Amino acid sequence: MEKLLKETLQTSTLSLLGQFSGCIAKDAAGYEIDEGKKIFVKNGVQQMLVGEYTSLKAIQKTNTIKAPTPIKVLAHPEDAASHLLVTEYINMKSLSKYQAKLGEQLARLHLHNQTSEQPSDTVNQFGFEVPTCCGAIPLDNTWSSDWVEFYTRQRIEPQIAMVEKKFGDNQARQLWTQLLPKIPNLFNGLMIKPALLHGDLWSGNAAETDFEPVVFDPASFYGHSEFDLSITTMFGGFSGAFYSAYHQLIPKYPGFDKRQQLYLLFHYLNHWNHFGSGYKSQSLTIMQKLL
Repeated sequence: MEKLLKETLQTSTLSLLGQFSGCIAKDAAGYEIDEGKKIFVKNGVQQMLVGEYTSLKAIQKTNTIKAPTPIKVLAHPEDAASHLLVTEYINMKSLSKYQAKLGEQLARLHLHNQTSEQPSDTVNQFGFEVPTCCGAIPLDNTWSSDWVEFYTRQRIEPQIAMVEKKFGDNQARQLWTQLLPKIPNLFNGLMIKPALLHGDLWSGNAAETDFEPVVFDPASFYGHSEFDLSITTMFGGFSGAFYSAYHQLIPKYPGFDKRQQLYLLFHYLNHWNHFGSGYKSQSLTIMQKLL
């Protein structure tokens, strides 16, 4: 791997800065290369890393919020099942000082597709150019002109089907069948314009430097801006200043709280499929409440 990185990055220096581990990526490490530059290298499956690379490129192109600069996706020279994602290395610490700034910048990210001065770059459908992964589960980002159809068919339905297959559980399917025809009512009166989303913005994927907030590990797609806020409430870590700054630019519209529950449903189902039945009760409770 060292030889591949040196050749790809055209560097004679590759000094280990530190190793990291996560629940999805197999392993990761930071390195210093020539001229004091620093890189971050993550090991994982190709589809996940290509999705993350493309997500980072899309976020960076908006010039609204700091994210690591993506450099390259490489085939792992020693593991045929793995690839390597190479990005900029950023020294980060826990999000604290820049909570409000992150809320403002996230709103500007969500508004960028509507306010872009280059109409040729405007996206008019929901989806993304490549599949992305929320955790290890691939997401169907096939383009759709209808947000409710996209969200129900390409986000919730695959999770319900996976719960049935992995756990032999039919309670989720029964509740989902009852809930599905009621979902359009949650969007009455809304004109939803596609917004570029981070896609997995829990507190573990946001941090700050000495100068600004940073987001990373995205699973981006163009969707309803409210979706990004749902998982921010799941594990804490975001302050009132974050939400206040966000809603100064994108206010809450009628039905916001119920739609947040609908968007949380995806994340609880996704966690159920990743980590087991500890997330079953929350998933079922959300559907029961929405019914």
